[in-house]
Amino acid sequence: MFRTRRTISTLPNYIILTLLAIFALVPILLLFLNSLKSTAEINLSPFTLPQEPLWDNFVTAWREGNYANTIKNSAILTGFTVAGVIVLAGMAAYALARLNLKGGNVISFYFLIGTGVPAQLFIIPLFYIWKQLGLINSHFGLIIIYIALQSPFATYLLRSYMVALPQDFIDAARIDGASNVQVLREIILPLSWPGFLTAALVVGLFTWNEFLFAVTFLPGTDLKPISTSLYAFQQRYGRDWGLTNAGSVIMIVPVLILFLLLQRNFIEGLTQGGLKA
Repeated sequence: MFRTRRTISTLPNYIILTLLAIFALVPILLLFLNSLKSTAEINLSPFTLPQEPLWDNFVTAWREGNYANTIKNSAILTGFTVAGVIVLAGMAAYALARLNLKGGNVISFYFLIGTGVPAQLFIIPLFYIWKQLGLINSHFGLIIIYIALQSPFATYLLRSYMVALPQDFIDAARIDGASNVQVLREIILPLSWPGFLTAALVVGLFTWNEFLFAVTFLPGTDLKPISTSLYAFQQRYGRDWGLTNAGSVIMIVPVLILFLLLQRNFIEGLTQGGLKA
């Protein structure tokens, strides 16, 4: 009797979760199905199975989208951005959470505000500054922008995680004569690794998918990331939607694989960091 009541009480939760899963998975399924069709077939029936799967769409999209080069560029941008953000945000979060800085709460609130400021507000003046500094058409210049954009969120997330760490471990380390750097390396980092992993995944996903700054600050075709490869399928009076869908699948497959492998750690770090804020 109790189990029956419990099942009935949780039924709305399962219904909502099922609807959310359908809402999230159906677009991905349609993207894959349409990647195996021609543009004419997509226009005729975008919600049906392909009549004759066109697996060559992936080969053509890979070649015309120059994915061999754009994936390499995205890997460079993502790797250096994640490394830079984790180092800077980790040190900033440690200082705000454990060094009792004056005005630390105000600074943390400032970082929280920074996560909600639209980047489009300063893209034009930033472009002129970068042009004067000779950082246009440079991976280094774009990496600096990405680090600046993502550091506020990563700092706030990691600070929220570090605040709730047991103080006893840190006090014991200080009694043994550990410096701030040693406390960070030996105590904070091992206990905060889910938060660091979560921050790295969020920053990596942003960098991999970012388009606006990439297309603005990297006009050279040899330096463009994967998010700009879909430009190659634009035609004079339309777009090849079969190749566009195939190119989109190529773009999201690495992200899906990474998330599926690390989803448990990602959700754990994100929820624990949010609860400890």
